[in-house]
Amino acid sequence: MKRPAIAAALVLGAAMGGSVAQAGGISGVFQTQPNDQGQIGMVQFYDCGGKYCGKLVRSFDMSGKEITSKNTGKNIVAGMSDDGNGKFSGGTIWDPGSDKTYKSKMQLDGQTLNVSGCVAVFCKTQKWTRAR
Repeated sequence: MKRPAIAAALVLGAAMGGSVAQAGGISGVFQTQPNDQGQIGMVQFYDCGGKYCGKLVRSFDMSGKEITSKNTGKNIVAGMSDDGNGKFSGGTIWDPGSDKTYKSKMQLDGQTLNVSGCVAVFCKTQKWTRAR
């Protein structure tokens, strides 16, 4: 009797552990660095067909006052593949300020997400911080 209970507990524990690990990855909301106009965005990552996408959910000015943005609800990040070990690639990032889309890769380091947008071999990286 004890063995099936132990086996069931191990299977349940493994299933829960997998869910916790996955949920603790890139899912959630990250605060961007200020753009050229001094605006800060909150980008929420979610599963989009087995890949990760991130949409702008809120925007603030440099004083911290929430502002209305025509880009709220739009995807900023699209099609990111999870390469493991906190690395993501194969997606794109859209810069609303220039209305240009760039190849992108990301690296999660603790609570910081290093987001790079690249044209050819030239990349610009921002550090986004997980919102609490």
